Amino acid sequence: MAWRDWCVQADWPGIEILNAGLAGMRHAHTQQPLRFVAQTPELLADGLHYEARIFERGEIATRRDNWHDLLNAMVWCRYPAIKSALNLRQHDDVQSVGAKQRTPAQYAQTLFDEGGAIVQLRDAALLPAWDRHDWQELFRPVHWQAGAIRIEVFGHALLEHALTPDKLMTAKCLVWCGDATSIDLSELTAGAIADANWLTDPQELRPLPVSGIPGWHTTQDDAFYATAECFRPARPGRVYPMLRTVVP
Repeated sequence: MAWRDWCVQADWPGIEILNAGLAGMRHAHTQQPLRFVAQTPELLADGLHYEARIFERGEIATRRDNWHDLLNAMVWCRYPAIKSALNLRQHDDVQSVGAKQRTPAQYAQTLFDEGGAIVQLRDAALLPAWDRHDWQELFRPVHWQAGAIRIEVFGHALLEHALTPDKLMTAKCLVWCGDATSIDLSELTAGAIADANWLTDPQELRPLPVSGIPGWHTTQDDAFYATAECFRPARPGRVYPMLRTVVP
């Protein structure tokens, strides 16, 4: 995947290189050809909302020399169906309530877009530990080594935070349950978002302190899981949503 080289090449990748990474992709719902465009004062003078510009023109405004936008471009290349679904939902809400208001669904979509991850829980017995924030049990290496938990990091802000050594990070997760290995979770997730079956409220998102994943952080002893700021206890009365099932 060519876009992986963008982070290590000598020169900052220009718009033409980013567009080569899209390889002719189209918006999954409007069929507009997708392309990155330089975010300049001239571009912004059209007055279009960021999401409207993508929905109506297929243009993804992108700042040069900006890690946040570069990583966003990489996510568009890797997960175009999910990004298209988020854009569809965001655009619909902007049309409904205007650009100056935000619905609970928009907050949920933004949280996932910026800091989200898709998780497949192959061992449903781990769910009670997760929901009660029993981080030491959830992050026992045996669970991760055995493949009981599969995670795909999606949020570009979460990826940006990973550039800072030892930064404690928490992902906002959409969770599937099942042991299927051949299922495309990104397509399932895109469909659930586009159909408004997911991301209607921020409370749907399960927090996962990714710094606790075995091997992620430099220090992961008992004291780390007991005292590090990212490992927060469950809030009294917090109820997480039912899991979606992955068809074997």
